[in-house]
Amino acid sequence: MGLKNYVEVFTDPINQKVILNTLIYILFLIVLNFVIPYFISLIVKFFIKKMQGAYKVLFFIPSLFSLVVGAMLFTWILNPVSGPIAYLMKSLGMTMPNWSNSGILAITVICFITNWKVFGYNFILLLTGLGSIPANIIDAAKIDGIPKWKLIWNVILPMNRGIAIYVLILTIVQGLQYVFTPINVITTGGPYYGSSNIIYQTYLNAFVLYKTGTSSALAIVTFIVFLVLLFIEIRFVEGKAKNYA
Repeated sequence: MGLKNYVEVFTDPINQKVILNTLIYILFLIVLNFVIPYFISLIVKFFIKKMQGAYKVLFFIPSLFSLVVGAMLFTWILNPVSGPIAYLMKSLGMTMPNWSNSGILAITVICFITNWKVFGYNFILLLTGLGSIPANIIDAAKIDGIPKWKLIWNVILPMNRGIAIYVLILTIVQGLQYVFTPINVITTGGPYYGSSNIIYQTYLNAFVLYKTGTSSALAIVTFIVFLVLLFIEIRFVEGKAKNYA
């Protein structure tokens, strides 16, 4: 009976859909909460010399608010009937789609809500990592006349790999946890499990559907995935720190 639950995790059509949703969430979260903050932190560090502290404060402020508040705020802003964006689109002769009834649109909005919460924290971590690179290496590259894009690609990014991997893993782990709140508040996993992910599905099976066997199997699969991510973090981040010590 126990092994049957694990087989069901990967063969049941609903669970397959949820796993695919989880992969889509991870892809969106990596782009929104890792790639874009990394790109902006590079611009702020190497192309904008003034008011770097102001950028930190500006990007970090949304992370102080609860995800429940963010979910309710975005629900009002993106209301397809009475929201401000719906009124604006109506004045332009367009109709706003009912995103909560579309799986991929619901996933996109939920990822943006999570991005609103996480972006500033990741931005500060990445910017701090870039600031820890020895200035003499950068100055030597400038004296040699190396173009900035080559300096960033060949020197800065490799030297900042440890903190980048840490933020990447943090983005995946925290992102999958954080999307639970907007899923629960806005879509409850719908439509037809189109916005659910593996963590919300574990909760749904355990406390709503009372399918404890399937819920336990999903929890163990999630634990193994997080364990692999922890191993990568220890291997490439903690191990590197010990080598420098």
